[in-house]
Amino acid sequence: MVQLALLLLGVKAVKRHWLSLAVIGAGWGMLGLGIDAEALEGIQAATMHWFGILLVIEGVVTLLTGVLSNTPGRLWIIKTIALIVPGLVVMETPWRDVVLISVVFGVALMLDGGVRIASTLLLRFPGWRVALLGGGIEVVLAVLALTPWPVSYESTIPFCVGVALMLSGWTVLRSALLLRRLPPDAPITSLPLFERERGWYAPILLVDTPPETAEHDGQERLSVLVWTPLASAADPVRRPLLDRYIAAVDRHGAVSTGHAALELWPDLYISHYRAQERDRSRLEFIRDLNAGAQNDVPGRFLPSYAEEAAEWCEATARVVFRRFNAEHLRAHWFVYRQDATYNLTNRNCSVAVAVALDAALEGVLGSAMMWPPLLRLVIHPDLHLATLLRKRARTMTWTPGLVLDYARAMRRVVEPPEMSWVGTLRRAVRHYRRIRRMHPAAQQTPAV
Repeated sequence: MVQLALLLLGVKAVKRHWLSLAVIGAGWGMLGLGIDAEALEGIQAATMHWFGILLVIEGVVTLLTGVLSNTPGRLWIIKTIALIVPGLVVMETPWRDVVLISVVFGVALMLDGGVRIASTLLLRFPGWRVALLGGGIEVVLAVLALTPWPVSYESTIPFCVGVALMLSGWTVLRSALLLRRLPPDAPITSLPLFERERGWYAPILLVDTPPETAEHDGQERLSVLVWTPLASAADPVRRPLLDRYIAAVDRHGAVSTGHAALELWPDLYISHYRAQERDRSRLEFIRDLNAGAQNDVPGRFLPSYAEEAAEWCEATARVVFRRFNAEHLRAHWFVYRQDATYNLTNRNCSVAVAVALDAALEGVLGSAMMWPPLLRLVIHPDLHLATLLRKRARTMTWTPGLVLDYARAMRRVVEPPEMSWVGTLRRAVRHYRRIRRMHPAAQQTPAV
């Protein structure tokens, strides 16, 4: 979350506040240490209660946002349930059950840590040992959550919250110290926090872009285009989640991974393919998952969406942005396209789109006042969702399904609805009263 908040605010907005960020990060980490050490009386009980309250509040906000903005799909419903139910169980309510929440929390950590370890050992991407260590830490925390010793069930949530605070505090402190030495013409993605070991973010120098270029009046538009694996496979065998986020397999055993592209209309198109396309069997697909240099192959960049759609098919989904920085995107693309190397796991079409989208969104929420926008970002539910998607991509790779969800979440962050949910409710009340005045008969109580 810290990475995305810094990215959206931009170097100019955050660099001059590096000392304040460092102090906040240090204090944040010390608070986490105090929670785990039980140095402050009653702090663990308060942590449990307020953690539950925050979950419920975020769940209610997610519910209202989904209902009032007519968000398609069931994702916001799942998010609402996943936030409100654990929040009620954790809070001081009749439904509170610390043993249940500890077991559920432990199982979730165990599954996430297991998936991280398995995918890391399978893919062996650059920096895989650090990711493996992270998965191991998750498994250890899961064991602590599932057993009443050495951390009691009552202390499981506060202990994990304390660990999270210490890690996030260290991230903020480290980011602040690195920002202090960052050149003014370098993007914030130059920081080591942005997966430098995987080579996704090329070192570039930025021009001084006028603020008005962050808003566009229709002359330029930025679109993320996605062909999902399920839609691009011929007669696929349905496998929920796998064919949405990884790959689809047809009845003949051919594997389709889908595709992702990014278009800055009218003159820039990012679509990365291997130079020689071929159908993969399941065994070939598993072999190609290794992110090592032995699976690097020559790649090519397609010239336009029109040509790609004519050769293949129309995109399954399109996410359009009205607010972006075209100059940042052009500077990034000028460097990225110098190397056409394609790797199914480490340098694929989705990786090209995800890092290009980050370049286009860098600094779009920056302003003279940093703290109010930063606070709004920290509590924004969709920024948390985007952070989780980035985490999954970092421990595996970017796929078309992840890119699609990431683009949608980021659009909701940088381009919120023109009217807030409070304003929407007020408009609904006014509309209801107007209908009542137009139909006075509706106010009459029917005789019994």
